[in-house]
Amino acid sequence: MRTALTLIFVLITLFASNSVLAEKLKPFTSDGCSIFPDGTLEHKDLWLACCTAHDYAYWQGGTAEQKEIADKELKNCVAKVGQPKIAELMLAGVIVGGNPYLPTPFRWGYGWPYPRDYKMLTEEELLQVKAADPFKDSNKNNN
Repeated sequence: MRTALTLIFVLITLFASNSVLAEKLKPFTSDGCSIFPDGTLEHKDLWLACCTAHDYAYWQGGTAEQKEIADKELKNCVAKVGQPKIAELMLAGVIVGGNPYLPTPFRWGYGWPYPRDYKMLTEEELLQVKAADPFKDSNKNNN
């Protein structure tokens, strides 16, 4: 009985220590619109900025609700550049292919080590995102 209790204590301690340690965020990368074109034949980068903003949200990850917001923002952005049908198609693609459970380079939370579920970022993780924000200098110019 004592051995079983000791084993349970060790397992709980190991689990708790692993869950407390923050994971390391990789630098932001964007592959544009991943396996989808970045624009039309006439305007090759027409919605590329929409995809880059979407990649930034996916890189940092977060809750399922935050993913839903990011996906809707992508749809709205692509629709605003005059492509509402493409926007609907892209939304369907990211809903299916962007979940955190697939080991793809464009999954939700791809900046964190795989696997990573939907979850709220900790304060320490938010600090890592802020420190690695590739747009922080351009954001200062817009304020």
